[in-house]
Amino acid sequence: MPDAVVVIPARWASSRFPGKVLAPLGGRPLLVHVCERAARARKAGSVLVATDDTRILETAEAAGFPAVMTAAGHASGTDRVAEAVASRSEEIVIGLQADEPFVDPRDLDALVACLERHERASLATLAADIEEPADYADPNVVKVVTTAGGRALYFSRSPIPYHRPGDGGELPRLPPPPPPGAARAHVGVYAWRRESLLSFTAMPPSPLERLEGLEQLRALEAGWEIRVLAARAAPLGVDTPEDLRRAEARLATTDGRNA
Repeated sequence: MPDAVVVIPARWASSRFPGKVLAPLGGRPLLVHVCERAARARKAGSVLVATDDTRILETAEAAGFPAVMTAAGHASGTDRVAEAVASRSEEIVIGLQADEPFVDPRDLDALVACLERHERASLATLAADIEEPADYADPNVVKVVTTAGGRALYFSRSPIPYHRPGDGGELPRLPPPPPPGAARAHVGVYAWRRESLLSFTAMPPSPLERLEGLEQLRALEAGWEIRVLAARAAPLGVDTPEDLRRAEARLATTDGRNA
């Protein structure tokens, strides 16, 4: 089994919810919940927090998780993850956002196993079925389509695959909801081969990446193989105070505590 590390990029700045990674969830910082989930992954030997803020570093270390300071000017969490592992030796690097308190550790293990099986894949990620029609049309919900075997074909903020019902007449102004299971939302957790991660962050943004605002398109445009696995459950990322309230409600349930 290859060595693997989970790196959690965590910064203080957030346009919608500054300091959210230290916001209390069930009486403890959001970041600590994410770290504890990651630590339950069996195929990852360690968990590392990568930050640009001493408050976050001190919180992680007080909870028993190692943390490193990284540059403040990174364009993305992926760039921060790459800096954090530049001098490390693990073969596989899992990038896990600090606002995903309900990530299933078994999904992290599955991502590592996927790269073990698919030697030509540069990275692997997750997707979940879209159940709400509003999410299908929402540009903030990134959609992904794959081959039958699970290789990514495209990621988009647009409704893909487009569901064209009826007899092929005039297209409706708004996309109709797809049949159940036909559309999937990308879950932004990545398992990288270390050399692929470092090569990726050394590449300039690609044309499609700039258009859609989706960094994973840089890898697709470079011809890289991305594997997409089904997440065990739809994620609940915390981007706003309202999201945090929903997370509190979920934490209070049996599923929230034990997932």
